[in-house]
Amino acid sequence: MTLTNVLWLRQSFGVKTRNYSMVASDHKLISLLKSCKKASEIYPIHGYMVKTALTSVPFTMSKLLAASIQDMGYAASIFSDIQSPNLFMCNTMMRGYSISDYPNQAFAIFNNLRSRGIVLDQFSFITILKACGRQLKIGIGQGIHGIAVRSGNRSFVNVKNSLLHFYCVCSRIEDARKLFDESPEENDLVSWNTTMGGYLLASQPLMVLGLFREMTGRGLKPSVATVLSLLSAASDVSNFVSGKSLHGHCLRIGFTSDLNVLTALIDIYAKTGHMNLAHRVFEGVDEKDVVLWNCLIGKYARNGMVEEALALLQHMQLEGIKPNSCTMAGLLSACRASGAMHVGRKVTDYIEEGKLEVDAVLGTALVDMYSKCGFLDKALEIFERMDCKDVKSWTAMISGLAVHGQPTNAIKLFNRMEKEGYRPNEVTLLAILNACSHGGFVIEGVSFFKRMVEEYGFSPQIEHYGCVIDLLGRAGMLEEAYKLIKSLPIKGDATAWRTLLSACRVYGETELGECAKQVITKIYKKHPTDSLLICSAYAIAGRLPDHIRLQEMKESNVVRERGRVTEVEDEKMVKEAGLSIIEI
Repeated sequence: MTLTNVLWLRQSFGVKTRNYSMVASDHKLISLLKSCKKASEIYPIHGYMVKTALTSVPFTMSKLLAASIQDMGYAASIFSDIQSPNLFMCNTMMRGYSISDYPNQAFAIFNNLRSRGIVLDQFSFITILKACGRQLKIGIGQGIHGIAVRSGNRSFVNVKNSLLHFYCVCSRIEDARKLFDESPEENDLVSWNTTMGGYLLASQPLMVLGLFREMTGRGLKPSVATVLSLLSAASDVSNFVSGKSLHGHCLRIGFTSDLNVLTALIDIYAKTGHMNLAHRVFEGVDEKDVVLWNCLIGKYARNGMVEEALALLQHMQLEGIKPNSCTMAGLLSACRASGAMHVGRKVTDYIEEGKLEVDAVLGTALVDMYSKCGFLDKALEIFERMDCKDVKSWTAMISGLAVHGQPTNAIKLFNRMEKEGYRPNEVTLLAILNACSHGGFVIEGVSFFKRMVEEYGFSPQIEHYGCVIDLLGRAGMLEEAYKLIKSLPIKGDATAWRTLLSACRVYGETELGECAKQVITKIYKKHPTDSLLICSAYAIAGRLPDHIRLQEMKESNVVRERGRVTEVEDEKMVKEAGLSIIEI
């Protein structure tokens, strides 16, 4: 707050406002509130409003509340003193909570509005749906969708877009598409971009490209957000031709001046193995920011070009750009991939020399690198020293403990994470299920799987089912594993059946193994591992001669079909050679 504004407040403190009207001083007050960048700047204005009785005027109180939501504790204290807050005030509080660390608080205000019979407007639904998306409250969000339809607010395109965003972030892409297809004439560019983003989150990049073709067919011009979604989709499918075509399209419509677009172009060229083109895009930028440098350094590291990445780091420093935690995290990705500890040591030395803060991003990268390179104690030491942790940090440490055969410690860390108020995501739950699987903790693993669905509201993916099937299989509960596979809501993946087949090999269960192999052969693509696993199952059961006779019968079996002779295809396949790299 400037000295002039402070003097104005002091001069105005002698004014007693009884009958409110919008005069020049009131406009000045509202302008001051809008200019406040932090809560401490609002305190003297609030004091002035109390002294002049402006706190009894709904309009000025609404403006005070709107300025105060940058500190929700302070805003809540103001809100609690208002006798009958109006719709604007309640919407303001819901908006503040929806972007704060306490989005759950927005639901109480929304329910209070409804109980008081206040007619909701479109902004009420936009803010509460944002809170639902933040908390992944699928059931509540669906209920609010119904209220929006009944109240007529669903007809507002902003409300529809908020619903689309809610369904997309909650991994309900089918519901989002159903809503998108309702009244397609209502959809604006935000609707298209939101749905494309939802398909990206759902790992369906081809749908993004299809939606773009449909969008251009309707005459809509793409925005930067559209192009970013398209480039991400092309990158996910490693489609070099699409990426290059989009690059040309960006040149034609003038989007290549946007650094986010250039970063996405570098990403797609790097993922498709064209680092030379990625570097050309980078060199074509006159004013490079740290994000662009980080992107190229990280891509060189992930492509195994570690020396080039380190050279680029030195070049970056010569250009006067100071590396940050993301720069170091990009370099550390090379260590995680190849176990190149010499790079890890260089990065660690640079962090210490440059006195870089080990934040959540850098700390997680260090924990992940040391865990995957076999230095679990060092990973634990860094993890415990981290002041700022996020769910990725906890996930990296839990995964490291699971991989190094410490399932008990992994479960303890998971429980500690929950006690400290961190909400696990799908990757965290996959890590803890993997720990239970390798530790043989059947009861704990099944419990975590149930909590994943019932408590956290996640839809298990094939990887989660695979962990549970592996857990049951390792414990010898093959029938239970078979029943779980049969009840899978996810089809079209052979991982679960091969996991069961592997368990059958361990226990010499030939009948169930033959059943699993038949399903794999009939529905999925053959793999040499299948034949090796079933052969091992017969060997462990002491029935190898039976398997040999069965194979001979298959090979000599002649099927006469429509008057011609066809031999059954032999299943002899060549096993793929393995490869290991050890750095000395």
